[in-house]
Amino acid sequence: MGWIITILVGALCGWLASLIMKTNAQQGAVANILIGIVGSIIAQFVFGNMLNIGGAGVAGSGFTIWSIIWGVVGSVVLIAILKALKVLR
Repeated sequence: MGWIITILVGALCGWLASLIMKTNAQQGAVANILIGIVGSIIAQFVFGNMLNIGGAGVAGSGFTIWSIIWGVVGSVVLIAILKALKVLR
């Protein structure tokens, strides 16, 4: 059940981040899921562990509003990095 929730939250976070960064047209469902999952890991590591921003440690920990918010933040950071590297337009 944990993997299903991870995929669903990753898809939601990746989709919301792609809408924010205007890359939704060039990303498919699999890319949204991967960006959402990796974005949640980035948010948890950078904002939660390194910067100790309160609440960021919950990124990727389940289906909560804070997990989704931090997952979207991490996914936006990931898409910005991918845009800077010219992987996404």
